[in-house]
Amino acid sequence: MEYHYHWNADQLVIDCHLQPGARQEGIVGVHGSRLKIRIAAPPVDGRANERLLRFLAEAFGVPLGQVSLLQGDQSRYKRVAIRRPSRLPAEMGIARR
Repeated sequence: MEYHYHWNADQLVIDCHLQPGARQEGIVGVHGSRLKIRIAAPPVDGRANERLLRFLAEAFGVPLGQVSLLQGDQSRYKRVAIRRPSRLPAEMGIARR
């Protein structure tokens, strides 16, 4: 069984399936082995990536500087890292190590 996240020391790494240009933002649930996230920003000039990072920073209670895009700059399939998350939203299905 594959999971949509893993821990690397104090860093949470999440594999996402991004749906840009959505009417409502939020977590849809697990889509295959990725966490599906809807973002209102369009996939133009990096705006969807920027909004995704801000969305995750808000959801995990960390400053924007603690969230980074590791893979998938030009793809719907992304890998992001969140350093030392202060909270783990229940709807994301993530457990503390």
